[in-house]
Amino acid sequence: MKCTLCPLSCGADRSVRAGACGVRGLTVAKYYLHPFEEPPISRKNGSGTVFFGGCSLKCVFCQNYELSRAQRGKAVTPSELAEIFRTLEEQGADNINLVTPDHVSDDIAEALALYKPRIPVVYNSGGYCKTDALERIAPYIDVWLPDCKFFSSALSERYTGRKDYFEYASRAIAFMAQTPAVWEDGKLLSGILVRHLVMPECTSDSLHILDFLKETLPPHTPVSLMRQYTPMGTSNLPELARPITAREYRRVVDHALMLGFDPLYTQEKESTGKTYIPTWDF
Repeated sequence: MKCTLCPLSCGADRSVRAGACGVRGLTVAKYYLHPFEEPPISRKNGSGTVFFGGCSLKCVFCQNYELSRAQRGKAVTPSELAEIFRTLEEQGADNINLVTPDHVSDDIAEALALYKPRIPVVYNSGGYCKTDALERIAPYIDVWLPDCKFFSSALSERYTGRKDYFEYASRAIAFMAQTPAVWEDGKLLSGILVRHLVMPECTSDSLHILDFLKETLPPHTPVSLMRQYTPMGTSNLPELARPITAREYRRVVDHALMLGFDPLYTQEKESTGKTYIPTWDF
């Protein structure tokens, strides 16, 4: 079967060879209780996070580049993935958190059809996804956790290799935003939380992203402004060789406050660095 799951629609028969995402089937590099997501996601015990190998984006700044370039990961079947979900649930996870799932979403849906946890399932996406693929997995998803990385096609092409990033991400986020929000004691049980990573010399683009989110998201949708950019990945671009400044981050936060985002999650400068990046098991 020719793969058309992601916007690249590379047409690879992934039973035979890897697609543009770099993987054939499901690969998992780590699963554990992750305590460092936003408060409505990690909550008390941590998010039951599953890191998938491969990615349709080629972000030059990717902190998990060993995964996104398919250098890490153990092949698993959908039935084995279902058992991973069960294990995390038994360990007390607040939810099941699917990290970089877009290029393997049909396989994940198959796993969730075998075992649907009794805790929320979180779709933790880079945002570069097709709505028809989202529609197929949507019956199994409770919380959408997408990135909205870039508004400018020039920036997205320079940093992710995909000129059409916002075209797809904007439609995907509009689709995800249709899920009604349900909260319980500060925990997001259903709905959407949108993330945006503030990048060096990209604050004007960040303001455009916030304007779009204000127009698109229902009132009181949580937004997370991440300060954690760390020079990593495969980039040799000079502007990406430093963390963001306090002034850059403050400019974006001030605009979000002016627009009235509530709740709004922010990060301290200590979030920068390699401390919070997982070590891979496979």
